[in-house]
Amino acid sequence: MTLPDDPHDPRDSDLSATLDALAPAPPAGHGPRLYVADAALSEGGTVTLAAPQAHYLRAVMRRGPGDTVVLFNGQDGEWRAVLETVAKASATARCVACLRPQPATEDDGPWLLFAPLKRGPVDVLAEKATELGVARLQPVLTRFTTAARVNAARLQAHAIEASEQCRRLTVPTVADPVALAHLPAAWPAERRLFVLAEHGRAGPAAAAFAAAARDETPAALLVGPEGGLADSELDALGHLPFVTPVRLGPRVLRAETAAIAGLTLWQALAGDWR
Repeated sequence: MTLPDDPHDPRDSDLSATLDALAPAPPAGHGPRLYVADAALSEGGTVTLAAPQAHYLRAVMRRGPGDTVVLFNGQDGEWRAVLETVAKASATARCVACLRPQPATEDDGPWLLFAPLKRGPVDVLAEKATELGVARLQPVLTRFTTAARVNAARLQAHAIEASEQCRRLTVPTVADPVALAHLPAAWPAERRLFVLAEHGRAGPAAAAFAAAARDETPAALLVGPEGGLADSELDALGHLPFVTPVRLGPRVLRAETAAIAGLTLWQALAGDWR
């Protein structure tokens, strides 16, 4: 007869301690990774961390003076820093070594244009789009948009957290909402806009993305709201010279799923996964 496991068996803690001892040492520069937007990063420079970051280090990560953190600001690369002070609402760190320099070229990943969604789905969209390398998150108000209010600060916070987690050196820009009808007026002519459409004159996204890869075309993807784009909106977009309607297969996808699928396909065929 097999007895159920005893949740208080001391052998469990012994096994846990053994596994911890066998775990590989963390890589150089390993530590909580923090985005410090307003700080200059240079060797020997001291950085003052924001109160929420100090609380995170002290209360959540249990870090104190002498511990290592990793800092980036979107301009000066990624730096290993040593905590000098950690208090309840403040902390300071001293930069000791550059782990990765900032690329000389500006981050020019794809842009994601999306109709505002409900709170949960739009949080997922912002997080996953950041992990997939978008350079800009642009809310667009369409005919069938139901969640017209956009919490830009919340989206930016999700983008920052995702950038910290995925080891990006930049954080996407979160732009102010714009009406779809006003979009063409300020659109950069060199950037191709791929409209993810469920019907109409849309061709396969894979073929369109592969062609853009050959031309090194900077891109943006537009995902409509939960009800999709109106026929009149698709027709108006289809007459713009910088727009290419594309489809993502035979199934109807949720807006956040379509965004993730479209960005994944772009990065695989034309982006930085090649």
